[in-house]
Formats: sequence, structure tokens, C-alpha cells
Amino acid sequence: MTARILVVDDVKANVKLLETRLLAEYFEVLGAYSGPEAIEICEKDRVDVVLLDVMMPDMDGFEVCRRLKTDPATSHIPVVMVTALDQVSDRIRGLEAGADDFLTKPVNDLQLITRVKSLVRLKMLTDELRLRASTTRNIGIEELLSRGAGTDDGTPRVLLIEEREIQADKVARYLRDKAEVKVVVDPQMGVFEAAEQPYDCVIVSTAFSDYDPLRLCSQLRSIDRTRFLPIILIASQEEEERVIRGLELGINDFLIRPLDEQELVARLKTQVKRKRYNDRLRASVTQTIEMAVTDGLTGLHNRRYLDSHLETLFERAVARRRPLSLMILDIDRFKAINDTHGHDVGDEVLVEFATRMRRNVRGIDLACRYGGEEFIIVMPDTEFAVAARVAERIRAEIAGNAFAYGSDGKTIDVTISVGVSSLQQPKDSAAALLKRADVALYEAKNGGRNRVVSKAA
Repeated sequence: MTARILVVDDVKANVKLLETRLLAEYFEVLGAYSGPEAIEICEKDRVDVVLLDVMMPDMDGFEVCRRLKTDPATSHIPVVMVTALDQVSDRIRGLEAGADDFLTKPVNDLQLITRVKSLVRLKMLTDELRLRASTTRNIGIEELLSRGAGTDDGTPRVLLIEEREIQADKVARYLRDKAEVKVVVDPQMGVFEAAEQPYDCVIVSTAFSDYDPLRLCSQLRSIDRTRFLPIILIASQEEEERVIRGLELGINDFLIRPLDEQELVARLKTQVKRKRYNDRLRASVTQTIEMAVTDGLTGLHNRRYLDSHLETLFERAVARRRPLSLMILDIDRFKAINDTHGHDVGDEVLVEFATRMRRNVRGIDLACRYGGEEFIIVMPDTEFAVAARVAERIRAEIAGNAFAYGSDGKTIDVTISVGVSSLQQPKDSAAALLKRADVALYEAKNGGRNRVVSKAA
């Protein structure tokens, strides 16, 4: 996992120390030595996580955090405050300023890397939603962002999974008037409850007598309905290893017993803010893009979406020095299918082909109907050789399984030709990438069809 981390501290030695630790994990590291400099970098450059010192002259970390979180352009960037202050009141002040987490000096290497990786995963999710929203114009993204992450969407619904009645009552009492709390004693019933009801956050206790709480967290992360649901773990002082493992599994935050009421409320508020912000992004993207940039027949994105989104994906791959591959797929002799069997059968073939193609790509891949019987798949973070193998897999599945049509179960043999190309750093363009794939497709057609041709350069 690669990301760009901004380290902010007025002491250069502290910046270099954290930089060395992060570089060892292959993160890209930027340094800032004052609050104003940090804000300027966040506004002008792509930053994935900010590690922010609290005690700085002129503008302290609390004020820097507050300004970043109140600016729609930077409010989505996770901020970790790095501080020698270890009082609960200091953590609460930071949470109220918008901080996502804290690290106490001297910083533990394992905690540092685990926490950064956890927040990078969350940032990548938000980035993908923001990217899709900004790709389609007139979607209202600026108005959405200007509302900020703190829009009041009503009393949050919280699921507390805790088998000890006294502790459950304490948490419920702390959250009275702040959240609607449902307590579930049995961990497995807790998973079912979280999947069936619209909760804003799940709080999981580690104090089960005969059940691993991290398995419960893992199950929540593996179910579609709860994959993005915030999880807060309540652990004991001696459970540092378990907390770190939980962060690796995808929990969003944790609290250490004995609980502080204000800290619990503040951390819950942070998680609910982020969830609702991402929920609004998803809803806005879904409602607007589906009509404007979706092919009505196959349900894939259409050419309008590709024309704008390909350029964005290309620029991001170049900026991050990451691979990007593209393939053009064309159904062989499709006109003959229409002429022989009729356009209604042709439409059935197109729908079935889109379904099979979608099964063979990842969620982050962009699958589009380019026009007629021609389709395009854009594959971020995918090397040339991998894309060629995927293309061959799709070709083989299409050729190896006849397409059924009509109500009587008749079938028709279908084949495809595929052209594959990949980003060539540093002097390349999205248009050239598409052109190379088109040339490769032309060669596949001229070479006898039902084949994949790859253009490495």
C-alpha cells in the first residue's frame, strides 16, 4: 500500500525521524515545519494522511487541524495528532477539532505504521467516491462538500456488542441523548443485527468469555452490507497487540478502559461524521451518474463517462507512478448475429457478454460499452502482463460457453477479439493509450479473430 504522508513538526529532527520510519514502508513523505506551511501543502498537493505535531509556535496543531477540517477541499484528509500530551482532555480537544487519531511521543513504530495504513485505506475509499463524483459534471459535488462532514442527519443509531451487562449499561448511559443504542450480547447475533439494520456505528467489546472479538470484526468487514460500517473497539490497557491487529483488519477506532464519557462521545461523533459524508457522496454519485453515464441496455458505463474518467485515471496513474492498462473488446461478426437472428437476439448477446465481462474484472476496474458491439475495460494499478492474462481469460470464457437466447433455450457461438495496451511512463497520453489498444484490436481482427493482441509499446 503506497500513499503520500505529510509530517508536520517545527523540529526538523522529529520530521526526519518519522520520515525514515515511513520511507522504510515505501510511503512517499512530505515535510512541513509550521502550521501555515502544512495547510498550504494540503491545499496544493495530494496528501493522504497528515501526521501533525500539537506543540508548535504561532499556530498549534489544534488550530491547523480545525482549519483543515473546516475547508471542503481538505476536510476529507485524515489527521493524526502526534503529541507528548497524554491527558484525556487533550485528546478530546483534538477530536473536537476534527482529528482522526492520536500517537503519543515517543512514537511506537508498529502503532505508527498500522494506524497510517488503516487511515490510508479509509482515505482511498473517500478518494474513489470523490473522483467518481467529480468526473460527472453538474452533480452538485461542490454544494455537497460545502455542507461539510458535520451535517446533522439525526440521532445516530449505534449497535453495542457487549456480553457484560454492567459495561453495556455504562456505555448506553454515556451515550444517552447522543445516540440510539441497541445492545446485543451474542457476537453472532450482533453480526446479523448489523447486517439487517441501518446502523451508523458498531461498538465491539473485547471482553467476551468464549469468542474472539477480532473474528467478529473480520466478519463485519467481509459482508457487503457492513463493509463500510464504522467499528470502534473497546479494549483493555494490556491488549495493545489485539488493537493493532484489529486496525490491520479494518476497525476504524478504539477506546481503552476505563472509558471516558467525553472521549467516547467525541470518537463516535468523528466516525459518524465520516460515514455520513461518504454515504452522501455515494448517494449523489449513484443517483446522478446512473442516468447520465450508464448504458441503458447493458448497465455498464457509457462512452460519455469513459471520455472524462479515462483522462482522470490516466493523470492519477502518472502522478502516482502507478501502472494502468486498457483493453478494447469487440464481438466478432456481430452484424451477422443481428442479420441472422434479429436485433432482439443481438441485444441478448450484448447483455450476456456484459455480464460475463463484469464477472472477470475487479470493482476498481472501469468497464464501459464504447459503442455498438465494442467494449473497453480500464484497469488501474495493473501491469501489462496481468492485463493480457485477464483479456485471454475473458476471451476463453466467451468462446468456450455458447450464449443462450430466447425462451426455448437455443444457443449461439460467440467469439471476441481483444486489443491490450498499457501506460508507458513518462511521455504518454490517454489518447495514445487508447490508440495502441485500438491498433492491437485491428491486428486481432485481421489475424483471424477470436484472439488477444497486446501492444507493449
